[in-house]
Amino acid sequence: MNDDVRDILLGLIAAALSAGVGWSARTYLWRRRLRRKQAFFGLPTGCDCLFVVNRQMGGKESSVHRNDAFALLEISALIKDCGANVQIVTHDEARQGFGDRAEFCVGGPSSNTRTVAHLASMLPGVRVNTGADPVPDRGAIQVGGETYRWEPGQAEYVLLARLKGGEGGRPVFLLSGQTAVSNQAAARYLARHHERLARKHGSDPFCLLLKVVNSQAYGPDVSELTADVTRAALTPAAAAA
Repeated sequence: MNDDVRDILLGLIAAALSAGVGWSARTYLWRRRLRRKQAFFGLPTGCDCLFVVNRQMGGKESSVHRNDAFALLEISALIKDCGANVQIVTHDEARQGFGDRAEFCVGGPSSNTRTVAHLASMLPGVRVNTGADPVPDRGAIQVGGETYRWEPGQAEYVLLARLKGGEGGRPVFLLSGQTAVSNQAAARYLARHHERLARKHGSDPFCLLLKVVNSQAYGPDVSELTADVTRAALTPAAAAA
């Protein structure tokens, strides 16, 4: 074997070893990220989860707003990435407990009776004005001594919460917005920032208040974190007062 052939063989071996190490490293990092995502969402491979949809305000009982359907698509992508299966039910058919499997509940208390139950049992410090009268506080969210009023098309608020309870310990993700656009914005925020949320909160519950800015022009694309209201939301309003 002359020197040229030997150099070529050594180069091929080095390239193969380098490619193998690189592939192993990428596979390890991908699997670690997947495990963290599955742990955060409570979605191990092959498990089942529940997606509770609300009804469209002003529509038929079984109708779903287009933006809420888009929120379903945003979250379904996360569920698929985790290798889990999803069961979709309407809010009035979800007569079951929580904790045995992960749950994603979309819609405010005016359109989702499941949200009403979750707010009462797991976020006792939150109050939402569900009255139909055209008053300034219609749809307003009250938490931590502050009132966040709905300004149609300009400022729309949504609660994004990760809650835990029940014997199984699987989380409930609650997306309770003043509008369907804000529900979709919360789903998009969760999809984009779940890694940061997992690093910050771990397996602990959290409740964030997001604000959708000028939805008439930007739809659900422009949202901002208004406040982390976890402590106030988890504390009964009477005790906080």
